[in-house]
Amino acid sequence: MIEKPESATLTTVIADYRDRKHGADLLAMMDHYSRDPFGAGEPLADVCHRELLGRLAEFPGAFSVLAYRGDEVLGLTNCFMGFSTFQCKPLVNIHDVVVHEAARGLGVCTAMMEKVAEVARERGCGKITLEVLEKNLPAQAAYRKCGFKPYALDEAFGQAEFWQRYL
Repeated sequence: MIEKPESATLTTVIADYRDRKHGADLLAMMDHYSRDPFGAGEPLADVCHRELLGRLAEFPGAFSVLAYRGDEVLGLTNCFMGFSTFQCKPLVNIHDVVVHEAARGLGVCTAMMEKVAEVARERGCGKITLEVLEKNLPAQAAYRKCGFKPYALDEAFGQAEFWQRYL
C-alpha cells in the first residue's frame, strides 16, 4: 500500500544491482510495469526475474533510479549511456519509466527525471532521450512537465519515430 504523501519524504537513489532490497524493488517495479496495458500486459518474464539484475550490473553505462517514500518503492527508471553524434557528447537514454499506479500524481516521475538529469550532467551529457507510446497521454504530459518534447531536427520533415527490429 502506498503511504500518504505527507507521511514520508520522497527520495531517489541510484540502484545498486547487487543490493538485495534494490534488486527486489527493481524487479517488483518491472513486473508492475510489465503487467500494465502500456507495458506488455502480462507478468515479467521468468528470464528477467532470474537474469536482469546480473545483466544490468555487467552492462557498460547502465544505471537505474529508484524512487522511495520511506522504505516503499514508488518508481523506477532504467537508463543507458549513448552518444549524440550531432552534439559530439554522450547522452542518457531512458529505456523504462515506471511509477506505481497508486503513486501517480505525487511527483515521482519528476523526482526521478531530476535524478537522471543530475547523473547526465555529471557525465557531461548533452541530452536525455526517451520513447513514449503515442497513446500514452498521461506519460507524455509527465514528460513534458519535466522538459521533454518530441524530437525533430526540422519541423518541415516531421518528428522522429522510434522503430525496432527483433533479432
